[in-house]
Amino acid sequence: MEQVTEHPEATPHSKAPRPSRKWIAGVGAAVVLLAAGAWAGSAVTDPTTSEQYASLKSELTTTAAERDSVQAQLDETTSDYETLSGEIDDRELAADEKEAALDQRSEELDEQQSAVTKREKAVGTAEKEKAANTVTGGTWTVGLDIAAGTYRADEPVDSDCYWAIMRTGSNGDLIENDIPGGGRPSVTLSKGQDFNTSRCGSWTKQ
Repeated sequence: MEQVTEHPEATPHSKAPRPSRKWIAGVGAAVVLLAAGAWAGSAVTDPTTSEQYASLKSELTTTAAERDSVQAQLDETTSDYETLSGEIDDRELAADEKEAALDQRSEELDEQQSAVTKREKAVGTAEKEKAANTVTGGTWTVGLDIAAGTYRADEPVDSDCYWAIMRTGSNGDLIENDIPGGGRPSVTLSKGQDFNTSRCGSWTKQ
């Protein structure tokens, strides 16, 4: 027969078993971890809701706006500079073209002045030659007052025209004379002769 071992029943005055130290340490560690987690959860909040974040965001927005404004001003200044530079280039080109035109005009005027001067000299020379080779009323000594050669009346003479050729220094030694009465008479004069013309107008050496 099996032997039955009877365990005595606990009496009201019996003491409950005490927990072990390891179990207490484990529970304590769990409590510490839970507390730390709760503290960390409360400490790690959304940074975008902080005043510092809002202030920094406002400063960033202001700085970006200022940057955009400065960039716009820079773009406008650059555009104005390019426009002004283009206008200056156009004005310089126009000034160069005008200066070239003035230089050309000056050269043309110089050429015209030179041509006028030449014509004046030519006319002056011709007039002087004509004056030197023109005889009017009076007595002229050939070789002294006028050159030798053939002279002809510039215009048809009237009936009172008179001319005479005399020997120089002979006190009136007549070589030839005439009252043409009209037309354009001509005479040939040589050195050593005097030529007298009256009311015949002017005579020009041919």
